[in-house]
Amino acid sequence: MGVRLVKLGNVEFPLKPTDLGIEELPFIGVIGGSGLYEAGLFSEYFEVQMHTPYGMPSDNIVIGRLGKQWVAFLPRHGRGHKYPPHRIPYRANIWSLWALGVKAIISVSAVGSLRQDFAPGDFVIPDQFFDATKNREYTFFDGPRTCHIQIGLEPFSSEINQVLYEEASKVNRTHLGGCYICIEGPRFSTKAESRVWRDVYGCDIIGMTLVPEINLARELGMCYSLLALITDYDIWVPHQPVTAELVEKVMTEKLDLARKVLANAIPRIPRDVTKKCEETLKNACV
Repeated sequence: MGVRLVKLGNVEFPLKPTDLGIEELPFIGVIGGSGLYEAGLFSEYFEVQMHTPYGMPSDNIVIGRLGKQWVAFLPRHGRGHKYPPHRIPYRANIWSLWALGVKAIISVSAVGSLRQDFAPGDFVIPDQFFDATKNREYTFFDGPRTCHIQIGLEPFSSEINQVLYEEASKVNRTHLGGCYICIEGPRFSTKAESRVWRDVYGCDIIGMTLVPEINLARELGMCYSLLALITDYDIWVPHQPVTAELVEKVMTEKLDLARKVLANAIPRIPRDVTKKCEETLKNACV
C-alpha cells in the first residue's frame, strides 16, 4: 500500500482536522536538517502537498502519529538534499507548518563548534543567536503592513529547551544554552571569520539555516527550539578543517539518538507553552 497523499485545493487556512482526515491538527512540527530527511518516528503517517503564497516548501510535509498525537515533519533541504542553505524556501516552509496547525517547531540541525568544550558528537540547545546572513527573505511583512517583532530576550522557547535538554542528556552529552551564529553559506568560514565569530562576537556554535527560520516562525506566533548536533570545530582548530563529508558522517552516527530525543520530548511538551510566542505581534505592527 502506498503512502496517502493529500493535495490541498480550495480550503481555508489555517486548516481544520477534517481537511486532513484526522481528529486533531499537529501541534508540534519537526524540521529535519542535513541527514534527517525521513522522520523515522511515526507508527502511521501520510504526506501533504502544500501550495503557499510563497511557493512550494522544500518537500511534502509528513504528518504522522507519535503516541496519541499527530506531528508534522518537514525535511529542510528536501529529500535528497535539493536545497542549499541560501536557497531553502524558508517562508513557504514556515507558512506551510503554520497552515497545518503547528504551534511549536523543533528543529534538528548540524552545527560547528566555536568552543573547545563543545565537542563533535555533543548536542547543544542554544538560547541566543546572531545573524550574519546577507541575502535572505526575513519576514512575512513586506508591506503594506509593517511589523517589528521583538524576540531578543527569548528567541528560543525556554520551556521546550528544558524538555529537550532533559531528554537529550539521558542519551548523549548535551549543553543547555549557547549562542548560534548563522552565516550565509553555502561555503564554510575562512579561518579569519571563524576566529572573529569565536573571539570577537563570543558565539558558541555556527550554522547556516537558523535564520530566517526562527524569526519567521515567531512572526506567525509559533515557538521555536533547536536540537543542534556538533559535527566539527569549524576551522579555528587547525588540525580539523570542516568538510561536507565530515558533517554527514557525524550526523549519520547520531541520527538515532536525535530521533530518540524527539520521540521522548515531544509528548512532554504542553499545549499552553506557546502563549508567550503567540503574543509576539502584540504592539509590533504600525
